Amino acid sequence: MNNQWMYIQTGIEKNAGTILLNRPEVLNALNTKMVSEIVQAMENFDQDQSVKVIVLQGAGRAFAAGADIDEMLDKNSIELELLNQFSDWDRIARIKKPIIGAVHGFVLGGGFELALCCDILLASQNTEFGFPEAGLGIMPGAGGTQRLTKLIGHTRAMKWLLTGERFWAADALRYGIVSSIVPDELLVEETEKMAEAIAKKPLLSVRLIKESVHKANELSLTEGMQQERKNFYILFSSEDQKEGMRAYKEERKADFKGR
Repeated sequence: MNNQWMYIQTGIEKNAGTILLNRPEVLNALNTKMVSEIVQAMENFDQDQSVKVIVLQGAGRAFAAGADIDEMLDKNSIELELLNQFSDWDRIARIKKPIIGAVHGFVLGGGFELALCCDILLASQNTEFGFPEAGLGIMPGAGGTQRLTKLIGHTRAMKWLLTGERFWAADALRYGIVSSIVPDELLVEETEKMAEAIAKKPLLSVRLIKESVHKANELSLTEGMQQERKNFYILFSSEDQKEGMRAYKEERKADFKGR
């Protein structure tokens, strides 16, 4: 990590842009400034041609244990509306490059919502997930009710959202929330391996695959298939498609240029 922001650290290594949530003294509780920094760093990496994949991690004992309650305690609805509380969150959905989340410890409330914004999620064995908002007299507002329901279905989502009950990484894997579970001490290493593997793929293929998968959640099957085929055809105008197929035929390693 070589760039220090107020609440995060960022760096680039092996074509992966890493964002480290860095408020360990409050278990990386998310305030508006911190979310703004996270999103700005993601957008910077999205525009940086040397970056092929984005990695999101948390420092200390937790990925992120929720939103900063002190910041929200005395707010009223008018203030939140004028603040446009979730405008930065909406920008995450426009990131073109894949986002890998590496989570551990507590992944609660807003931290869980941030994790659900990732395209791939790796969790250490000790990870706890949950939405405690109902017990605070509020509810998730950055996509928690929507993304969780799409992932695990109506009845399971209702259970976790209404009770505030926490669940472990093994449950998250079983319900399809996380991609894999790794031993605590190997989380960083395994995340780096996955990021490196994706970074070696042609940039345009990765980008259009991500776009197509996201559209699958928004469109009917017929519309989604049309989107997929459009993107499939587009890739046949890329230099990397020609290089990839020639390299395969010639039994050599492809030299992708991201064009």
